[in-house]
Amino acid sequence: MSTQISDIHIAQADPLPQPRLLQGELPAGEAEAAFIAASRAATRNILRGLDDRLLVIVGPCSIHEPESALEYAARLRRLAPRLDDSLLLVMRVYFEKPRTRMGWKGLIYDPELDGQGDIGAGLRHARRILLECARLGVPAASEILDLVTPQYYAELLTWGAIGARTVQSPLHRQMASALSAPVGFKNATNGSVGAAIDAIHVAVQSHRFPSISLEGKAIVITTTGNPDGHLVLRGASDGPNYDAASVSRAAASLSQAGLPARLVIDCSHGNSNKDFSRQPAVAADIAQQIASGSSSICGLMIESHLVEGRQDIVDGRQGLRYGQSVTDACIGWEATVAVLEQLAASVRQRRAGARA
Repeated sequence: MSTQISDIHIAQADPLPQPRLLQGELPAGEAEAAFIAASRAATRNILRGLDDRLLVIVGPCSIHEPESALEYAARLRRLAPRLDDSLLLVMRVYFEKPRTRMGWKGLIYDPELDGQGDIGAGLRHARRILLECARLGVPAASEILDLVTPQYYAELLTWGAIGARTVQSPLHRQMASALSAPVGFKNATNGSVGAAIDAIHVAVQSHRFPSISLEGKAIVITTTGNPDGHLVLRGASDGPNYDAASVSRAAASLSQAGLPARLVIDCSHGNSNKDFSRQPAVAADIAQQIASGSSSICGLMIESHLVEGRQDIVDGRQGLRYGQSVTDACIGWEATVAVLEQLAASVRQRRAGARA
């Protein structure tokens, strides 16, 4: 009898499909691929100052209901043409939720909200939603939290985020260097902008690290680096950083680090003091900065759903209110439209001022 020294704390090991097989099961056609490539190009042009529109990443804190997510996407698609001269609308389609302790981890990890953790089903849900967004003509954004799951869906993203809890992680920084989409790095939870600036510098460089192939094999990949990393101001535990003075300091820090003084501002989290109802006021302040001529602000993030507020998961999907968040509280659709129209007006005013 041998002494067991491995897998002591592993209760079960379930297979996942190869990423290539899931791509074959739910493929992106040429029309979807062309749309995603064009959306990424438009996003890059805004980040680089070649397009004076505003990048707006707007949508649910997290996706828990494919049906309401796609209804939100359809509404966003109908709204977009009216604002397209000033805003590039990208839907927030988040499938993974970082947790300080415990709680629902997102659609990929627990698609039925019952604690069973059918990750294979969650990956299929995620891929179907992203494909349908592309077919509708709605660019999609998501936070890249896990180091393995992006192989199953990341090629369908227009924009990716590295969150405040992982921005200092060397593994996430090198992973970002491999991603095909532009990546926003949030300031750390303590408010450190320097951590995000360091991450941008690391991600633009070439890296060599172990990963899994689309065939599910262990491989070592060499990256070329991601040239489209940028800063996202999301506030901190001790207060917001969306005000003009904070934006000016962040822009100066970017310039001193040899980076473009261009940034995105998250209207939620620390910038709203975790009060979802303050997001319109935060956006209004940012809109005023834009209207006054700020060229540093190139994008915003807004947590929004069909129904405002949030709800608790009590008995899986049973009894949940359709179109309302089960994680962070969101503003409702009507408030979202009003915020987007205000932001579009601020871009038009900035544009008119630049021509005067």
